[in-house]
Amino acid sequence: MRLSPALLPSSLGLMTCALLLMSSQPGSCHPVQTSGQPEPVFMEQFIRQGLGFNWTNVTCRLCKTAFTIVDIALLNCRLMLRSDANEERVAHAVGEACIRLHLADEQVCRQITELFRDDFIRALQESLLWPNEACALLVGPSCGKFDIYAPWNISLPKVPKPPVTPPSPPKPGSPQSRVLFLTDIHWDQEYEAGSAADCKDPLCCRKESGFPSWKRREAGYWGTYSNCDLPLRTVENLLANAARAGPWDWVYWTGDIPAHNIWSQTRKQQLLELTVISRLVQKYLGPNVTVYPAVGNHESTPVNSFPPPFVHGNRSSAWLYDTMAEEWAAWLPEQALKTLRYGGFYTVEVQPGLRLVSLNMNFCARENFWLMVNSTDPANQLQWLVHILQASEDKGEKVHIIGHIPPGMCLGSWGWNYYHIVNRYESTIAGQFFGHTHRDEFQMFYDEATMTRPLGVAFIAPSATTFINLNPGYRVYYIDGNYQGSSRLVIDHENYILNLTEANHGPGASFSPDPNPKWTLLYRATEAYGLPTMFPSDHDRLIQTFINDDRVFQKFWYFSHKGHVSEPCKETCKTSLLCFLRSGRYDEREQCDHLIGSGGNLAQAARKTLC
Repeated sequence: MRLSPALLPSSLGLMTCALLLMSSQPGSCHPVQTSGQPEPVFMEQFIRQGLGFNWTNVTCRLCKTAFTIVDIALLNCRLMLRSDANEERVAHAVGEACIRLHLADEQVCRQITELFRDDFIRALQESLLWPNEACALLVGPSCGKFDIYAPWNISLPKVPKPPVTPPSPPKPGSPQSRVLFLTDIHWDQEYEAGSAADCKDPLCCRKESGFPSWKRREAGYWGTYSNCDLPLRTVENLLANAARAGPWDWVYWTGDIPAHNIWSQTRKQQLLELTVISRLVQKYLGPNVTVYPAVGNHESTPVNSFPPPFVHGNRSSAWLYDTMAEEWAAWLPEQALKTLRYGGFYTVEVQPGLRLVSLNMNFCARENFWLMVNSTDPANQLQWLVHILQASEDKGEKVHIIGHIPPGMCLGSWGWNYYHIVNRYESTIAGQFFGHTHRDEFQMFYDEATMTRPLGVAFIAPSATTFINLNPGYRVYYIDGNYQGSSRLVIDHENYILNLTEANHGPGASFSPDPNPKWTLLYRATEAYGLPTMFPSDHDRLIQTFINDDRVFQKFWYFSHKGHVSEPCKETCKTSLLCFLRSGRYDEREQCDHLIGSGGNLAQAARKTLC
């Protein structure tokens, strides 16, 4: 619950307000910089995490300290000053701390605090959480106890689960569906070839990054191995190449259109980028190819800010969902557009016998601070999913699920319920497809009774963007095709990349960029790993191979980085990744290293290095 005025001594309120209001200039609200005293380390860590944000990397002590200070400040200064101007004072204080600690450029500090201020403070004010509970929600159960809304359960129909028949590979010559998969495009409007590839900002290779000094790297024409996103010409070149590599039966596209300049984005900019990229996808792939999109966490501004539908007015996500519905109307029927406008998710029949569900995975994300208000099945999306899956089971349909954030990275209760749903409808759910990590990965689902029988796999495809230190890429899925009795499971997949070293320097000894760069096949999964199919049982055996044969694991590590990796993945790195691959549910990682034979000693390190 929120802190109560009756529980706070007046002296504490006066002290808090004084700390916020004291400054070198009257009326300003940044802390006084006391000479000779150490910098506030918790603030430094907190703001650093804000620029490349992931709550799982914030220490428990830091989280509780930050939320306690903000909580008391918001309440007490409002009581003492009776003015909404306190919100501006709090934001100003954070911005000044960021600048004085040299955590980022002054412009970045001021812009990011201003951008996040209104939504974050409003969500915090409307939440019913103590700092202990907020940090349990955002950082994890090791940082407190979150009792108000968790654990929670969705309701499953009382229809018995049908008997499970293990899938068999399709007969030779059976039809296959060839599906293009795009994710994490991250187009940077400000990308500029020749600018500094290494800069003081979280995102480089931009006009504002300046130009590199002697022996410093510069941004390449087609992209750069650094903290950089893509120029529009590379996005168009990818789409043109994908069009030539067709025909496609359909396309899955799982979001993240804007760049990583999260401190300076506006709604107008986000909508422009959504519109431009959506129309380019339609232009290059043509009117006869249906594209099924999902909502990424970078589509909104502030980033990760996705209020559930009970938030109305200007703070709601209607500005985003309505534009998505307009731009995607050529691909989706009206009923799908209706739920897209409501909560950013939808369902549609792809072919007779195959249904698609596109989930808004921002409603499971730790980084979505609106879930501090209420994290119990936001938008009733999981309950809606159960309804769709039961109807499909009744009709004998198979279902593919797409989304942006992989389910194994979700909040505990959301992930637990999703895992439970996958278990119940394992004979109906034929494929799960995600992005977000920018790498080529997967996550396993096992039967809940023994946690040993593989029953599902969430495919995680590599990004189009280079962020961070990657080649641009895209994926092609080969899926059991459109015929009576088809499993609709993934049979195989291929990854294609643009080798930036070659593309930026052209053929021969030329230092000029190649005007027609070649997208090449990096690998085909069944050939690379010697597997008959890409069924869940095949992935489970592959994990065992990774454990026992480090040569095969290092090959996977190389492929996961789209052919550009600087060093092998050993020890804690390997344990972390193996835990991630095996854990379609966040809490599974607690026991992961026991299951892979590490004796439990690396679990904490694995969790810290994972995300």
